[in-house]
Amino acid sequence: MKKLLSLFLCAAMILALAGCAQGGSSSQESAQGEAAPEGAKEVTVGLIQLMEHPSLDEIRAAIKARIQERAGEYGLSVEVQYQNAQNDTSTINTICQQFVANGVDAIVAIATPAAQGAAAAAQNTGIPIIFSAVTDPAAAGLVENLTAPEGNVTGTSDAIPVEKIFSLAAELTPDVKSFGLIYNTSEVNSLSVIEETKAYLDGQGIPYVDGAVTSSADVQTSARHLLEQCDALFAPIDNTVAGAMGVVAAEAIQAGKPVYVAADSMVADGGFATVGVNYTNLGTQTGDMVLKILSGTPVSEVPVEVLRDNAVTVNPETAAAIGVDVSQYVQ
Repeated sequence: MKKLLSLFLCAAMILALAGCAQGGSSSQESAQGEAAPEGAKEVTVGLIQLMEHPSLDEIRAAIKARIQERAGEYGLSVEVQYQNAQNDTSTINTICQQFVANGVDAIVAIATPAAQGAAAAAQNTGIPIIFSAVTDPAAAGLVENLTAPEGNVTGTSDAIPVEKIFSLAAELTPDVKSFGLIYNTSEVNSLSVIEETKAYLDGQGIPYVDGAVTSSADVQTSARHLLEQCDALFAPIDNTVAGAMGVVAAEAIQAGKPVYVAADSMVADGGFATVGVNYTNLGTQTGDMVLKILSGTPVSEVPVEVLRDNAVTVNPETAAAIGVDVSQYVQ
């Protein structure tokens, strides 16, 4: 009896360790396609998200909802295996390698580092990679030809209209004459936007101060220093800054200055205003691409999509705190 109990305990420990090895520090969810027709093709999607954050969570929810909603139309029964990488490179690699080892039919990757990890793990396997919220797929080394992707990678981009954001800034806060740019130097998605931002500001003769950071620990100090030197802050779609948006917003409100951002979720977290993409729409588009590819459409025939439907988003509480009238944008 003791030997039998020991065998059961050993088996339980092995299973627990196997689970830890598969997901690292990430969490797991699953979603089964609803109302699949009889005889539907059963497929599995590995869904990896860089980190927990409102923007990325919104995208994930929209992707899963779209797959559940429309899988039956494509004759599919889709199981979605979700893993969160907790913003850790080694965990990204472990999760993606496990997806490949498990033989998933596609990998969906939310945010640039997750997409890069998925592409590396699935290289030469033929497993389709569909990314979402990758600002500059070419700069990230994911896709060279956006209209006819080569290899096994395509997806949706959340590229932002930089000139529209600064036009909004000129409208709402005309007294702002200089900007502090806060971003993480290790995020490719941020660097491409910052380069575009600097080119735009140089062309307009608007001075700016670079406030690059290397980790979330640097964000508050950088924001404080920039606010001492500039009239406003600008943050691109940067995962590090977005994760610390509450701190940045608090510093800006204390200084009585606006923070213009590139995502509506960053506005919800205290940023002042943006002209950006709707992440539910972005996730929905991504979900449609996933279903199209799972049903047999080659990746090369699924162009990278950039969401062009931009909208102004403002934070009334932040506006009131810094004394800016945004009534024309508040319903």
